[in-house]
Amino acid sequence: MNRTYCKISFLCGIAVFTLFGCIETFEPGTETFEDILVVQATLTNEMKQQEVVLTRSFRFEDEMPSFERQAEVRIIASNGAEYVFTEVVPGTYRSSTSFAAEANVDYELAIQTASGNSYRSRAIQLPSITTIDNLEAKRMTNSNGVEGMAILVDSFDPTGGSQYYRYEFEETYKIIAPEWRPFDLEIASFAPPAVNVIVRDREERICYNSARETSLILESTIDRIEDRIEDFPVRFISSDNYIISHRYSVLVKQYVHSVNAFTFYETLRDLSQSESLFSDNQPGFIAGNVFSTTNEDEKVAGFFDVASVDQKRIYFNYVDFYPGERLPPYVTACVTFAPELQDPGGGTPLLDAIADGNVRYFSENENPRPDEGPYLLVSRTCGDCTVLGSNIKPDFWEDE
Repeated sequence: MNRTYCKISFLCGIAVFTLFGCIETFEPGTETFEDILVVQATLTNEMKQQEVVLTRSFRFEDEMPSFERQAEVRIIASNGAEYVFTEVVPGTYRSSTSFAAEANVDYELAIQTASGNSYRSRAIQLPSITTIDNLEAKRMTNSNGVEGMAILVDSFDPTGGSQYYRYEFEETYKIIAPEWRPFDLEIASFAPPAVNVIVRDREERICYNSARETSLILESTIDRIEDRIEDFPVRFISSDNYIISHRYSVLVKQYVHSVNAFTFYETLRDLSQSESLFSDNQPGFIAGNVFSTTNEDEKVAGFFDVASVDQKRIYFNYVDFYPGERLPPYVTACVTFAPELQDPGGGTPLLDAIADGNVRYFSENENPRPDEGPYLLVSRTCGDCTVLGSNIKPDFWEDE
């Protein structure tokens, strides 16, 4: 399940617990639990199979929400089109055909659960489509005095019709194992203990890892003279973060929302950023735009939204902004060690380390001490990049 969906489900679950608002500090528990449907769906102007996620509110002792299974899900358009969704994994429904939201068309979400309850959203239209004019990486010092790389967005809607923006990003970065060697060790025999030096048979030096941001990044131009986003920081990476050590890429998506959707996301963001989810200033139920047509008193959490989206990707190398400077510290300290082939007690530390799979060959130990073995090793993290990423280059990746 997508982590963003999971997080929003959790926050909607919190909203259910704080249903009536509290004067006294809330004591966590299941006494006030109410089982309700949580809807998460954003229809966009991207030509793709659109998704709707349906879960249930959940108790604090539960780690994950339960999924709303076997529902009938449709999106109905005022131009006569109707799009049927099929459950592809528990609680996640995907449109049977690819389609994109169009301007000046009303869209409604219709749901019927396996238990026979029906739900409907209010009609909503696609907002203005505003492109990302510029996406830039810049070395700077942030407001906390931390030096690093800022990912900055520029956007402008000359019509003034956008105003409510949300950003998502997915970052991908190259990982190079700092102590990689083309050789490794394999166990030749246990009695007597013996090992062989072999040539590695798979790529473990260069890898790639991707991570998607799950927090709500929001910006509004409602109080500005122009509907302009300028040097808005969607991401800041400190200079000592190993993910920028070599080559880094980020894909930024800019969503334009309705004021109602933006207000909904603002409430969720403020709730997630609260120092205490159970402070004296607890919100009431966070109302969305989905309602029950079976029981008008039934509460439904979440939001059906139609948003325009634009995206842009950039790359940069560490040396582009830090020429001649040391690389950031690696994710772990890399030190060599030399387990004995056989210790005085009859144990086989070197064979045990190889069998555990958490070490990699570094070199021969040319001058071993009495308590050392014939080979220097490093932790697998230092000699095998697949601990931190995939050795398959992403299809979109562009080298220098």
